Amino acid sequence: MSNPRIFRYSPPCPAMLSPAEKPIIALTLGDPAGVGPEVVLRAWCDARVHACCRPVAVGRPEFLEQAAELLGQPAAVHPIDSVTAIRMLGEDTGDLLNIACLPVGGVDALEAPRGQLDPRTGHAAYEAVCRATRGALAGEFAAVVTAPLSKAALHAAGHLYPGHTELLAELCGVDDFAMMLYLPKAELPESRAGLGVVHTTLHCAMRDAIAGLNSAEITAKCVLADDVVRNGFGIDDPQIGVCALNPHAGEDGLFGDEERQIIAPAVAAANAAGVHAVGPLPADTIMVRAAAGEFDAVVAMYHDQGHIALKLLGMHRAVNITLGLPIIRTSVAHGTAFDRAWTGTAESSGMVAAITTAAALARRKGAVAHQKSSD
Repeated sequence: MSNPRIFRYSPPCPAMLSPAEKPIIALTLGDPAGVGPEVVLRAWCDARVHACCRPVAVGRPEFLEQAAELLGQPAAVHPIDSVTAIRMLGEDTGDLLNIACLPVGGVDALEAPRGQLDPRTGHAAYEAVCRATRGALAGEFAAVVTAPLSKAALHAAGHLYPGHTELLAELCGVDDFAMMLYLPKAELPESRAGLGVVHTTLHCAMRDAIAGLNSAEITAKCVLADDVVRNGFGIDDPQIGVCALNPHAGEDGLFGDEERQIIAPAVAAANAAGVHAVGPLPADTIMVRAAAGEFDAVVAMYHDQGHIALKLLGMHRAVNITLGLPIIRTSVAHGTAFDRAWTGTAESSGMVAAITTAAALARRKGAVAHQKSSD
C-alpha cells in the first residue's frame, strides 16, 4: 500500500541513554476532533509522566491551548523546534504547567468541527505521526506515543492505511511487524512483566482474517512476542501461549482443521526457532491462564480474539505497542471517542500508561546499548 507522501529513513544508531537519563518522548495529538488533545493535556499534568520522561507534544499547539481552557488547567503551551526542544527540557525539567509543543500541520484543521469525522483532522493526525516517527528515526526522540486517530478520517484525507500500525511500518520500512495490546504488571500482580497479546491478523474483515491465516505469519508473531518480552521487558525465558481459531481448539477436527493444518505446525516452527510456545489452546481459557501468570504473552489469531479479553482485564490501562519497528511506539488502547470529545470527560489513564511503558522500554533499550558499548 504505497503512498507518495511517505518519507523513508534509514535509522541511525540509537542514542544511548545513561541509566539515570530521562528519555525524550514525542506525544502526537492524534485526530484533534477526538479526545487526543484532552488526554495528552491531562497526561502532561500528571506527575508520573515527568518522573519517567521528558515529553514533547507534536501537533498544532492551539489544540492544547483549547484543551487547557476546557479543563481549566493553567498550563502554558510553548511552540518549539526540535533543537530547542531537547535543549530546553534538560535533565531535570518536569514542569506540569509548561507544555513544549512541536508545531505540525496547517491551520485548516482548526476550522474543522469537533466530535466529527473530517479529512482535515485526519490529515493533521497523519502529519503528526509522520513528524514524530521521522524524529525518532533520526534520534531526536527515544520513543513515540500516539493519541488515537480515526481510520475513516485518515482515509477521507487520502491516506489509505488501516491504522497507525501499518502507517508506522511503512514509515519505518519494515515488513515484519505486529500490534501487541499490553497490560502492565501493576494491573496483573501474578505476571512477571505484565501481559501482552500479539495479533496475527489485525484490521480486516473476519472472512479475510480466516482466509489469510498461515503458519509463517503465526510463527513470526511468536518470534516478535518472544523478542519484546525478552529484550523489552527483561524476561530471560518468555512463555508464549498460542490461541486456537475454532471452539475447543477444533475438537480434534470436528469444528475445523486450522489447528492441525496451520496453527500446530506454526507453534512447532516457533519452538524450533528457540521460542517457548505452547498451543493451539482454546481461546476461551487461554487468557485465564495468562492472567494467572502462566504466559508472558499470547498470540491471537484475529483482532477481537485478543482485544476483548485484554480490555476486559483492564480497558483503561491497556497499552498498544507496535512490534518489529526500529523505534519504540506505544499508544492508548481506545479510539477517538467522538461522542465524548471536547466535553471534558475523557479518560487519560491509558495515555499515562502508554507514556510510562514507552519510557520503561526506552530506558531498557538505552541501558542495554550503554552496557554493550562498555563491554
